[in-house]
Amino acid sequence: MNRPARLAVGVVSTGRVGSVLGAALARAGHTVVAASGLSAASVARAERLLPGVPLLPPDEVVRRADLVLLALPDDALAGMLRGLVATESLRAGQIVVHTSGAHGVDVLAPATEIGALPLALHPVMTFTGRAEDLERLATASIGVTATADDEAAWNVGEALAVEMGAEPVRIPEAARALYHAALAHGANHLMTLVADCTELLRKAGIGQSERLVAPLLSAALDNVLRHGDRALTGPVARGDLGTVRKHLAVLTEASPEIAPAYRALARRTAERSRAAGQLDPAAAAELTELLDDPAEGQHP
Repeated sequence: MNRPARLAVGVVSTGRVGSVLGAALARAGHTVVAASGLSAASVARAERLLPGVPLLPPDEVVRRADLVLLALPDDALAGMLRGLVATESLRAGQIVVHTSGAHGVDVLAPATEIGALPLALHPVMTFTGRAEDLERLATASIGVTATADDEAAWNVGEALAVEMGAEPVRIPEAARALYHAALAHGANHLMTLVADCTELLRKAGIGQSERLVAPLLSAALDNVLRHGDRALTGPVARGDLGTVRKHLAVLTEASPEIAPAYRALARRTAERSRAAGQLDPAAAAELTELLDDPAEGQHP
């Protein structure tokens, strides 16, 4: 894998991702020459992770850089690209990298058309925007997308990922949308699920809910990653209709906003358990009927 030459890096913007990846590139020996950040939080992150780096408007940041790092929200990326091209801030020969999970390199077409090298480098982790994120990169992967027939570009993207301390994984352009949906479904919805779990425990009057569930949830995550559907446990996987009916009743009464999510996830758990041969098809059908019945859980 070819090691990229030492590069002048411009970071647009110093949000949680941009500030950390800029710091990771600096740690690898590249020079962060400028960054952009407007909010007080972005300025504070830049001061903490990119000390001494001047904060400038995006067009000035881009003009100074060999490698342009666009760490922008998904929906802001295309508009920023058009603006940078229209103001002639980008130039041929630059490496233009975005960190969006939802997009591949097609969104960088305006930069490609003027002779820049397009790359999508999406770190597969959540960020706090603090120094510990740099260490977490060492256990993370980065989804790399380059132009399909440009092997040199793929190599540059992979080398940059390795330099930042992560493991590169090639993600074809056509797979980006499903790739990102999978990651969001797992990580974002897991956070919602855990937050709902601890909220229900607090409503039950149980203290230290996070400490209570941490070992259970950690073991469940480890088990499913190791064993897949064979790790499924609990009343749905066992076909215990009585317990599921009781859950529906108490959730509908205590947290009606959480009950629909329980129904949806229980239904999906029953489907996976049946497909894995753990749950009898007849029991799965009974569970599905119970979960689909809007009257279940309602007061008579």
